[in-house]
Amino acid sequence: MDALVIINRGGGRADDGSADRVRQALATAGVAADVVEVEGKDLAERAAKAVTAGVKLVVAAGGDGTVSAIAGALADSAATMGVIPLGTLNHFARDLGIPADLDKACALLGAGRPRRIDLAELNGRIFINNSALGLYPLMVMDREAQQNRLGRSKLLAMVVASVRALARFRHHRLSLTVNESLKRIDTPLLFVGNNDYRLDIGGAGQRDSLNGGRLCVFVMGPHGRLGLFAVMLRVLFGSARPGDMVQLDDVQRLRLDSHRSYLTVSLDGEICQQKPPLDYRVRPKALTVLAP
Repeated sequence: MDALVIINRGGGRADDGSADRVRQALATAGVAADVVEVEGKDLAERAAKAVTAGVKLVVAAGGDGTVSAIAGALADSAATMGVIPLGTLNHFARDLGIPADLDKACALLGAGRPRRIDLAELNGRIFINNSALGLYPLMVMDREAQQNRLGRSKLLAMVVASVRALARFRHHRLSLTVNESLKRIDTPLLFVGNNDYRLDIGGAGQRDSLNGGRLCVFVMGPHGRLGLFAVMLRVLFGSARPGDMVQLDDVQRLRLDSHRSYLTVSLDGEICQQKPPLDYRVRPKALTVLAP
């Protein structure tokens, strides 16, 4: 078996007919591959088994969480990863130039070129997009609870979650070791990205490169509630100003320490509890992907 497509059974836009649609799109594109459906918790294990079996191309069919889990299993291996975007946002696929259309994404598996890209890591766990601590993870948890309980749209739930988080926010006092330099900060939000993220209106939240070999670290300065609310709205709606978030330059390694026993952290959209210190690092050219 030279190619395997792994569909996250419960992720993103995947449904009972996804496997059949993917098989049809692959057949139309002339791409020979086995297609399997896997529960989200088993994605990394299934991908790792494929690598051990010598599969040359492992395709992640799902959203960013699916891609992140499979990328972690393929890191520094001889296998190449393909992506079929079946998620809600598909930020990783967008930044690589992979089309959201199913037929075009499957055609790319036969026509794309392998590229070496960077991965990022937190305490040994791979992520493809970004991680954050402070206000953002709390907002995500509140947003998901509203969507599940009340059926609210993602945008409306996020706005409500933002207001609630700001009403009870606290600054995090952190010790940062950037590469080899130590500093202490108070911040309501710290963001760590796999390569540089844009904050300009035309491309907010996007990356122009995934092989720059560095972490993108933004730190929000201390604000009162009204000032912080204005900053958060600008960031959420892609109109952030240069002074809203301070970027730390040329970061390959970052250690965050805190007096707290655990920190709530987002990792490619998933919320988890991490015991400090938090050790971030970039892994240059650790993954081969098919892209335009």
